[in-house]
Amino acid sequence: MSALKKAKGFKKSRPGTYLSIGTTLFGALGIIKQVKKARIEQDTLQLIDAAVSAAAVVTSVALLVRELKRIGDDDVLAD
Repeated sequence: MSALKKAKGFKKSRPGTYLSIGTTLFGALGIIKQVKKARIEQDTLQLIDAAVSAAAVVTSVALLVRELKRIGDDDVLAD
């Protein structure tokens, strides 16, 4: 199996999904910093941007968790 096929398969695997969840949650740290900065500067527009970004992170994690459950359902050897 070529390295490219392995890399493509990793994205749809259980460890790949966990890695995606971790990197998405790591992005939440930037959003927290953005919220703090917006509050200090009392910048409403920046605060709204942070809220929309936070909603995107929550949605992404929810989609990845759903994918993780789907992978778990398809795994015949899990039991």
